Amino acid sequence: MADATALIVDDEPDLRELLDLTLSRMGVDVDTAEDLGEARHKLAENQYDFCLTDMRLPDGNGLSLIKQISRDYPQMPVAMITAYGKVEDAVTALKYGAFDFVSKPVDLEALRNLVKTALKLKRDDAEKRTASPKTASTGPTDGDAASHDSTLNRDADQQSTILDRMIGKSDAIMQVRKTIVKLARSQAPVMISGDSGTGKELAASLIHDLGPRAEHPFIAVNCGAIPAELMESEFFGHKKGSFTGADTDKEGLFQTASGGTLFLDEVADLPLAMQVKLLRVIQEKRVRAIGDKREVPIDVRILSASHKALKPMVEAGEFRSDLYFRLNVIELNMPSLTQRRADIPLLVSHFLEVIAEQWGDEPRQLDDGAKKSLLEHSFSGNVRELFNVLQRAVTLCDGEKITADDLQLERTALDSDSDIVAHPGDKSLDDYMESIERSILENALKEAKYNKTEAARTLGITFRSFRYKLDKYEID
Repeated sequence: MADATALIVDDEPDLRELLDLTLSRMGVDVDTAEDLGEARHKLAENQYDFCLTDMRLPDGNGLSLIKQISRDYPQMPVAMITAYGKVEDAVTALKYGAFDFVSKPVDLEALRNLVKTALKLKRDDAEKRTASPKTASTGPTDGDAASHDSTLNRDADQQSTILDRMIGKSDAIMQVRKTIVKLARSQAPVMISGDSGTGKELAASLIHDLGPRAEHPFIAVNCGAIPAELMESEFFGHKKGSFTGADTDKEGLFQTASGGTLFLDEVADLPLAMQVKLLRVIQEKRVRAIGDKREVPIDVRILSASHKALKPMVEAGEFRSDLYFRLNVIELNMPSLTQRRADIPLLVSHFLEVIAEQWGDEPRQLDDGAKKSLLEHSFSGNVRELFNVLQRAVTLCDGEKITADDLQLERTALDSDSDIVAHPGDKSLDDYMESIERSILENALKEAKYNKTEAARTLGITFRSFRYKLDKYEID
């Protein structure tokens, strides 16, 4: 970091000195300013790799400086220093363009992690510009606005391979890809919304892989799949002997994701008691394992997702408003397959190749009737349902071409039940009953839009029991 430079803006001399000393020991050349006026003067006279500014300054609000830097120096990461417990200030700063924040009293380990991330972000940007330089000397061809929005084109060499994992060329999916590139630059929490099967985890992994944390772990966890009594241990870890069955020390998900990204899928399924603990960890950036006397700092970016609308849950008191606003700093909505029907042929081609590779066979093709059926079908399970339909069709297909009959799109679980009742054939009673149970499970999943927690609740059984039955019948 010997060549790195930073601007520190704070009106407290002791804090400026502490920040200056800490960053200087990291090899960062530091300039300091005590108010907005001095900060703006130094920004005009010098170039910096990143800026760290306090929220409250003698001549104004640090948010105005963040807005100015985001507008005039978009390649310079800027972070906010907020007062203890002022989560609203942190959220506002992130929305105004800050890439991260640190709270007073400043935790030096958290500060060092923030600085490393900022410098990595700046370095990555410089490498992208060097690898794919702008052609400014020839003048813009499509206007300044088009050039400014064309992030994908500027970084095509480095980003295309990663972004191509999100299959599609529709307007809806191209907009999502552009937004993902922008979100990757920030450390702000992102709430990814959308129906089940729209690719929320894929979007989260792309944000991670395109950002400065790409070299560190991406840990995805389905909040609805963890039993409530094990949730704290899973997230925060535990020490040996801290409770019955704790035979060894266990590292929690926050520690496992250290330096990287923790993706909380189906965050709406978190119990209220766990929401309180999660909020504290996110705000304080520290975690205490069960049975441990000390807290340890964590450096994790939080991404979350839910197919349920959280706002009504907040209004009904089922989801904490403070956690909601902390997680939903920026929202990314994943379009349903109905909103991107133009992508169905591309998705079909890709999935048929994937299935063929998995099964060691040549890729099947669709006949015209099958193509028409897929384009007209309403996929309640979205991309995930399309993949499952194609898996089934490849299994049933007798020739080289998949027909509309092989897709079985009009065949519902109820139809299957009727066939079983009318034509039990040579089935034993056990086989007959298992066929009915399997159909009931599949129908419950479809009715719940493939949300397992909701399907289990509808059937009146525990999630653990439902998951066991899915494994038993190999239902994906």
